Amino acid sequence: MKILVPVKRVIDYNVKVRVKADGTGVDLANVKMSMNPFDEIAVEEAMRLKEAGTATEVIAVSCGVTACQETLRTAMAIGADRSILVESDAELQPLAVAKLLAAVAKKETPQLIILGKQAIDDDANQTGQMLAALLGWSQATFASKVVVAGDKATVTREVDGGLETLEITLPAIVTTDLRLNEPRYATLPNIMKAKKKPLEVVKPADLGVDVAPRLTTVTVTEPPKRSAGIKVADVATLIDKLKNEAKVI
Repeated sequence: MKILVPVKRVIDYNVKVRVKADGTGVDLANVKMSMNPFDEIAVEEAMRLKEAGTATEVIAVSCGVTACQETLRTAMAIGADRSILVESDAELQPLAVAKLLAAVAKKETPQLIILGKQAIDDDANQTGQMLAALLGWSQATFASKVVVAGDKATVTREVDGGLETLEITLPAIVTTDLRLNEPRYATLPNIMKAKKKPLEVVKPADLGVDVAPRLTTVTVTEPPKRSAGIKVADVATLIDKLKNEAKVI
């Protein structure tokens, strides 16, 4: 079984994000970038399926600028066999990424696509669902456990009311949640080996996909700063402030 794992290059989760002075977007100058944490979980799950003998090949794929090759090398250092970069300098929105991944999937014919439920830069949570719709495949989102047997996959997913277990038919799309696994660290020998693994670079035009943005960002602003707390004399004053100032009751 072949597994495709899309990975995204995002601002490292330890970095404090800064908004540009003109409000047109987020400042990326001299900012540390890394693989989206949810996608790290997806790569780890694919590797566990391969180590269990369920999968025979794991392919990492990324869409974006040339620097995304670093993210793909990280995925291969974790264990992916090869990788594909759909290189584009355009702003890639979720629908465009889903179309690119669908084109790659039709070319590579994987039986399973595992990706993070969302990216920590835009928190869109759309690409996996759009990809399933474009391909017409089964989907299971927010997975906290995945078991593959034959042409079926049993996925335990996290929902607001608890856990839900689905049985889906392959080929399928699975999006990962935090509690699915704990990603391994890439060892130095594997990082060196990853440099020799094949990395294919294609353009959106090669896949016949139009990646023109459908949405326009009007402005980007930082969240309001938290104001200092105050002390109140009694419960009546507290209730009054909650009702008339905070307007939460």
